[in-house]
Amino acid sequence: MSNISPSLRILMNLAKIQAVISRRFDRLSVHGIGFNDFMILYLLRQAAGERMRRIDLAEKIGLTPSGVTRMLLPLEKIGLIKREANERDARVSYVVLTETGKRIFEEAKETASSLAREIIPTDKAKDIITLSDLLTDLGKNIL
Repeated sequence: MSNISPSLRILMNLAKIQAVISRRFDRLSVHGIGFNDFMILYLLRQAAGERMRRIDLAEKIGLTPSGVTRMLLPLEKIGLIKREANERDARVSYVVLTETGKRIFEEAKETASSLAREIIPTDKAKDIITLSDLLTDLGKNIL
């Protein structure tokens, strides 16, 4: 049996957990979105003016600009987001949350919160804070 470092073991477990979370969050499909779509809607809902530059959105999610563009196309087609050009710089475009996008996000938020409570027990508050801090630090290291 080959030994691996604790760091590698953690990353392997994170990959497994990510796959399990994605599978569990398939229940968001009742709202017509997936987990990654939910994350995009969340980031836009939190952003000033409920809009972000595509490149900033890509960075927040951890994708390339072209990767985030591919994710945005279906959301744009179903009217949850729209594109907005920058009046001063034609090279810059914004992703804007629509009224429909806000409504779907608010509905999906209840489902997502319920799923999160199923996955992470609320009696582990101290551990959750520690894990959240660690993952935030790791995210900064990766980007």
